[in-house]
Amino acid sequence: MPLYLTEAEVNHLVTMADAMETVEAVFRRQGLGAATHEPRRRVRTPTGMLHVMFGADPEAGVLGLKSYTTCAGTARFHVLLYSAQDGSLLAILEAGRLGQLRTGAASGVATRWLARKDARIAAVFGAGYQARTQVEALAHARDLEEIRVVSRDADRRRRFCEEMASRIGLWVLPCDSPEQALAGADIVTTVTSAAHPVFDGSLVRPGMHLNVAGSNSLLKAEVDETTVARADLVAVDSRAAVPVEGGDLLAPLQKGLLYPEALIELGEIVAGRHVGRTGESQITLFKSHGIALEDLALAARVYERAREQGLGQRVGD
Repeated sequence: MPLYLTEAEVNHLVTMADAMETVEAVFRRQGLGAATHEPRRRVRTPTGMLHVMFGADPEAGVLGLKSYTTCAGTARFHVLLYSAQDGSLLAILEAGRLGQLRTGAASGVATRWLARKDARIAAVFGAGYQARTQVEALAHARDLEEIRVVSRDADRRRRFCEEMASRIGLWVLPCDSPEQALAGADIVTTVTSAAHPVFDGSLVRPGMHLNVAGSNSLLKAEVDETTVARADLVAVDSRAAVPVEGGDLLAPLQKGLLYPEALIELGEIVAGRHVGRTGESQITLFKSHGIALEDLALAARVYERAREQGLGQRVGD
């Protein structure tokens, strides 16, 4: 009988370090052609949406899907994890925290592989639910001196910085403007719900690395066309996901400012099939869509630890 694992149990069983190790490993398998996935599919009703994404990771011994609903401002996430050997259902996981961890981990892995080795200052746009793991992942990816945070609400931004500084043991500083946050920054992460770019592309400096994680449709763009056009390397977690939810990349692709052939999958870089950054002055950009392989790989790790520690409820008991 499958295990049912709650949000609290998932949170107890894995850390950000675990998530980054796991996501990096599955990116490598994806880059080697040893794991596969399909982009998100959606169905809509007058009251909400169902989102489903799925994949297979034979080396990890699993296949499965992540599904979630968004209704009346509330999202509910689950992962169904199956055995790749016999097709049996291994576990059902509540997956809000799992998704938060893997989203931060993906940006952390991209930063590890694409940011300059001497990167010391990061700027983060956003102070919401997903921003916490973005900040945590950046602290794991590089030996940072400070992280600067920009968001719309000054009080929320201040509380967020205090919380994250205590959690990661680094200076996490609230900034009042994009200009203040980006001055001298080496790494930039955007994780907002913004419909329009959160900073002017002219502020991007040579040598910067950007993680763009918030936008997922043509109706949203966290970075402008200037930023995309200036990037020397644009990496994605999945080329197949770009036409569906490329967000910031869709308009540049339509206008010929960026060609589909220029897009590199992060897995290809991690697997050694693409060199990634080749110069200190290059601008690199990682567009994160979030793919099922990230969820499945981390869910498999949670499942194994749950079995080791005797956690979870057997469905049907």
